[in-house]
Amino acid sequence: MSIETTMTSDVVGLTKVAPVSRRGFMSATAAVAAGYTLAAGPVRAEAIATDTSGLQVGDAKVKVGSEEMPVYFARPAGNTKAPVIIVAMEIFGLHEYIKDVTRRLAKLGAFAIAPDYYFRKGVDLTKIGEIKDLLPVVNAKPDAELLSDLDATVVWAGSQGGDTARLGIIGFCRGGRTVWEYAAHSGALKAGVAFYGTVVDPANPLWPKSPMQLAPEMKAPVLGLYGGADTGIPVAQVEQMKAALAENKKTAEFKIYPDAPHGFHADYRGSYRKDAAEDAWKQAEAWFKKYGVLS
Repeated sequence: MSIETTMTSDVVGLTKVAPVSRRGFMSATAAVAAGYTLAAGPVRAEAIATDTSGLQVGDAKVKVGSEEMPVYFARPAGNTKAPVIIVAMEIFGLHEYIKDVTRRLAKLGAFAIAPDYYFRKGVDLTKIGEIKDLLPVVNAKPDAELLSDLDATVVWAGSQGGDTARLGIIGFCRGGRTVWEYAAHSGALKAGVAFYGTVVDPANPLWPKSPMQLAPEMKAPVLGLYGGADTGIPVAQVEQMKAALAENKKTAEFKIYPDAPHGFHADYRGSYRKDAAEDAWKQAEAWFKKYGVLS
């Protein structure tokens, strides 16, 4: 199996969640119209919808080398010095759930930005209906390019009046892995929050070091939020990551929700677990406040 089609641990966790009844879910047509991806399975009719009142939201382009990367942003209206939080998406592209999370962060006072860093492949990931068709795109993203894209996002945020001295990152699934990687890369980062991000990678020359291997290099405190029932990321592996960080005297905390599967925060999916998701969001907000990202 080539790396392009490898089922990484985050994808295993996505695909091995107990099946759900179709009751309480949108039709495929309605889900697409609402801006959700279909590759993740049926979309919950009660997916959270955050309004834009008091916010400035929109799409923009960020200069990355000779190209322009699409981003979605949300910020408090009239606040030119809001702290900057990058939102690192799942493998499904910049769809409505990620945009809604961006708006939720803006409601907390942040200038939140979700970059579409898979754009170079020229395909809209939100329109791909099968996970197997996403893998050749997302697994071929080099870490070096990803980190450069995130750095460019921060520069753009600063040019738009964001306070990059109060920089945070939050990510989900593959984006959770991105949080760990960026925390080892960026000396400007104040804090990160990783929702069920992989900590061990399959062999891939484009991903030189897994988060576990980067434990000695972590430059910012990270909160790891994981599901005890995640079929792709075993609790034992999370505990190994915790031990590696402690051994290297790095600041990190972990919370494991015993009965929660992978994707427990994804309120548009059958994997959503309301109690775990709401608590994890409170933990994330408190973490960003503790380390000076949010006030």
